[in-house]
Amino acid sequence: MAQVGVPSVQSTQFAELLLHSGLISQQDLDLARSAKARTGSHIDEILVSQGMVSSEALRAVMASAWGLPVLDLKSITHDETFMHRWSGQMMVAENWMPLRREPDGTVLVATARVPDAERREHIERALGAPARFGVATSWDIRNLSLHVFRAAIADEAANELFRQNPELSARIVFSRGQKIGLISLVVVGLIGLVIWPAAVVITAITIISVVFLAGTLFKFLVAMRGAKFDVVERITTAQVEALHDSELPRYTVLVPVFREANIVGQLVGNLGKIDWPAEKLEVLILIEEEDTLTRDALAQASPPPNFHVVTIPKGAPQTKPRACNVGLFFATGDFLVIYDAEDTPDPDQLKKAYLAFLRGGDSTVCIQASLNYFNAAENVLTRMFTLEYSYWFDYMLAGLDAADLPIPLGGTSNHFRTSALDELGGWDPYNVTEDADLGIRASALGYRVGVVNSTTMEEANTSVPNFIRQRSRWIKGYMQTSLVHARRPRQLIHQIGLRRFFSFALLIGGTPATFLGVLPLYVVTLFTVFIPAQVLSQFFPVWLLWICLINFVIGNSVMVYLSMMGPFKRGTFELILWAVLNPVYWILHSIAAYKGLWQLITKPHYWEKTEHGLTAHTSDQPSDPGPGR
Repeated sequence: MAQVGVPSVQSTQFAELLLHSGLISQQDLDLARSAKARTGSHIDEILVSQGMVSSEALRAVMASAWGLPVLDLKSITHDETFMHRWSGQMMVAENWMPLRREPDGTVLVATARVPDAERREHIERALGAPARFGVATSWDIRNLSLHVFRAAIADEAANELFRQNPELSARIVFSRGQKIGLISLVVVGLIGLVIWPAAVVITAITIISVVFLAGTLFKFLVAMRGAKFDVVERITTAQVEALHDSELPRYTVLVPVFREANIVGQLVGNLGKIDWPAEKLEVLILIEEEDTLTRDALAQASPPPNFHVVTIPKGAPQTKPRACNVGLFFATGDFLVIYDAEDTPDPDQLKKAYLAFLRGGDSTVCIQASLNYFNAAENVLTRMFTLEYSYWFDYMLAGLDAADLPIPLGGTSNHFRTSALDELGGWDPYNVTEDADLGIRASALGYRVGVVNSTTMEEANTSVPNFIRQRSRWIKGYMQTSLVHARRPRQLIHQIGLRRFFSFALLIGGTPATFLGVLPLYVVTLFTVFIPAQVLSQFFPVWLLWICLINFVIGNSVMVYLSMMGPFKRGTFELILWAVLNPVYWILHSIAAYKGLWQLITKPHYWEKTEHGLTAHTSDQPSDPGPGR
């Protein structure tokens, strides 16, 4: 990964120039040198990240120190056709950019590093011509690169995974074989419904019952294992405090936002509390090109100097994973984490994740932090939301980890090794639950996903329509992920093994199937209870009615019990009795599942926007301690 800023060559002369120019005081210089000794970072990175010197002022001092002119890349004339002869990714990584060929045959080059003899030779060899250098900052070069190569960057962010391996991309919703199979199944079903209506209905209800029971029992068994084997990485406060800033790597934070003008000020405050040396932390706010309101609101919030806006070029599909792929293009951190706009992570989360990576070794591609909600007590829906997530992160993920089964990632607080993320091809921009898909792809390559004892507080959905929008997207994404990996079942079984394959089928495929089965089973169960058995027996065999009733009782009892387990590790015992409403909560999931299924057919890549900032509470409350804290 490229380091941002100038190297330490002539650092003493550089510091003296800053001091004599009046840009910093002796006290500022002493503080910067102290931070340099503590963290090993360059003086310029420290001064800019601490807000002691602006990037523009730094650029002028760099030019004076190197005896070169300053280049204002926002206004300078450049030849885009000429620049497209080289790779924008190379220029971003190496912190230089050719701007135009001069009449004398030399090439005007912007550089953010001192052009010593070795660097000059490398650049001129790449250009095939002599270079004339001028000074720009790293982010000057990055911003110009995003402008010049915006079409290529947008295309790569959207389609690179598809080009590398079309079978792993959700760009194609149904493969040819899947289309033939599904159409054949529908045709046979309709013919059977006309000729043998009772038999077809009985068969369909039986299949739904089996899938529903299998899905709920699988979750129960995994959660019970998670309760028995607490495998969350236990990072203690003492271990975090023992870390020295000098040994910490560079970390990138990606924050994709879209129409979040109402909460970006909160975002700046929340992420500003992260305990990591500012000069080793870059926060990239990913804002869609047309979203001027969010961009303006962020500017008004006066973010720290290590916060940078990355404008996502227009393009399709307009999804969070496409934005994250653009962010990955510009990321310079050895490690990378995703946060949502309303997130409030524990301040020491990055340090805990880093220690978990060290424990897990090179096979660990991702560390997942827990999620919980700062507005859990706002209404019935937020309470149910919190119960669900408590059981999922404290028991289900722990159980999957203990059993060495594939872990579908959450959409936020995923910490990655950046190099491994590059190897995986980034996120699938056509999959609306790109996180779950990435967890399966990581497992297929032999990577491990770990879970760390740190919590990110989020905003639980406060309204039913907003909840339906969010869950329909999630369930549609699980359907997409199931379809993608079902295209090559033999290859997937070979890669991850039969046991993991069945886990994937029951969790990723079984979850939407279970929710689709909720409403039919509830309806049949109501018929069983309220319509006399002698009437129903004319249409349905008694054994089927008993199966539906038992399935209803067992399935819902299991999920109520799992929901009741959620509060125990977090100490939120006042939520326990709300778990009895889980059958009603699942009706909302079922409605969302049918909406997701309809969208899978009509607009599969549409990203249903979830509104944030609707709660009456704020995220400034103390964070839930989370498991093991």
